[in-house]
This record gives sequence, structure tokens and C-alpha cells, in this order.
Amino acid sequence: MAPIVHLVRHAQGYHNLNHENEKLPDPDLTELGLQQCRNLRDAFEHHDKITHLVASPLRRTLYTCLYSFEPVVKRGKVVIALPDAQELSLNPCDHGSDVAKIKAEFGDKVDFSQCWEGWNDKSPSSRYYPDPTKLDARAKDARRYLRDLAKQHGDDAQIVLVTHGGFVHFLTGDWEGIPKGGATGWANTECRSYEFKDPSGEDPEAKLQETNSSWRRRRGSAVGLTETEHRQLRQVVQDMVEEENRVDLEAREKAANGKAN
Repeated sequence: MAPIVHLVRHAQGYHNLNHENEKLPDPDLTELGLQQCRNLRDAFEHHDKITHLVASPLRRTLYTCLYSFEPVVKRGKVVIALPDAQELSLNPCDHGSDVAKIKAEFGDKVDFSQCWEGWNDKSPSSRYYPDPTKLDARAKDARRYLRDLAKQHGDDAQIVLVTHGGFVHFLTGDWEGIPKGGATGWANTECRSYEFKDPSGEDPEAKLQETNSSWRRRRGSAVGLTETEHRQLRQVVQDMVEEENRVDLEAREKAANGKAN
């Protein structure tokens, strides 16, 4: 059996309730979000097969992983916090907390060895500024990291990664289902399963493809989009990201000019 990667979008956070709440820094899960975690926990059929738990270091993704995969945590698996899996936007809700704060909150349930001081920096010069080139680069690095984890365990590896609705499209290269004006086609706590396209492990991009069973569970006999259609949908999201970056840079310049005066 080839390694499997189960990708999950986090449960509902308070920032998902309305646009105003996107100003909340690193927000909590809502009561509905907690119930979504319980629902996923009860519905997921492979807790006994999971070899690694990985999550974006934002609080909502860490809690989603801990609550949704509670049986795996009880077996002694620690969640690996992976900065490359963080969300792409510049909104306060998508800025993670400082390492010392999240270490104090999560303790030994989470491995923060991949995080460093400044992992939550999204300034234009940083690795995590949402420039499309940088997004593609860290999506590739995240996939390669997951593949390396899988190699440690062999063909029976099954990895969970809890990430975000915007970033997961860059991670998978699948842009289907994004609503007009939206940033993701994934519901909160939606889980899809993937395998690496190149079973030899030599693909430098470590590209993923959804498993047949995952696709059939979601879509039945539906036919997926063509590569051209995926590129067109990606361009819509890319345009949104670039517009947000333009507004951000203008705000930074205005603030800098204000200080100079």
C-alpha cells in the first residue's frame, strides 16, 4: 500500500462568522467548530492507522487536529506544528501567535521544533508573504516534508495534515469548487485523502493526487476539471491575493510616510 496523506481543513473559527471577525488575531474555534471536530472524530475510520499528525501552527488548526484525532493523540502521537502549512492571507486572523505563547498553551501535545521565532512574520521580505511564487515554493516544501515523513515509516504510512482553506489549493493543485468571491472550495473539517503521484519518491515537486476512494466518496462518477480549467480558477484566486498584497503595500507606505512626517 502506498503512503496516504489525509488533508483536513480546520473547524469553524470565530473569524469564519463574518468579515469583521477577520481582524481577530489567531482566533479560537466556535462551539460549532468544536462539534465539527467531534463529528470528524466519530466519522474518521482510520485512527488506528495514522502514523503522523501534522498541523499548521495556528491555534484553530492545532485544536482541530487534537480534538478531531483524539484517539490518535491518546495513542501517544504528538502533533507536529508545520509553519509551511499556515494560511496565506494577511488578515490578523491568519497571523499565528509567537512561539512562546503557543508553547505555553499546548505544552507537550505539540512538537514546535519546526517553528522558530518569527515564523509568523508575513512582511513583504518574509518567506510567508503571500506572493504566488512564494506560495508555490512553500507548498512544494510542505509536500516534500510530508513525503519525507512517510519514507520514515514506509508504505503503510498514513499522515494527517490539518491546514487552511486557501493554502490547501496551492498544496494540492486542485482549484475546483471555489465559490465566486471566495477563497476555498473546502468546508470546515472536510477531509480528503491523497497519495503521491510519483510512487518512486523522485518527483522534485512531490505532487499529490486524490485517491480514487476519496474522490468517489465526494463526487461519485463525476469527471474532474481539465488542467486548463484548474489554471483558470487558480488565476482568479491569484488575482485576489495580488489585490490584497497591493492594498497591504499601500497601507505600509502610508504608515511609513506618516511616521516620516
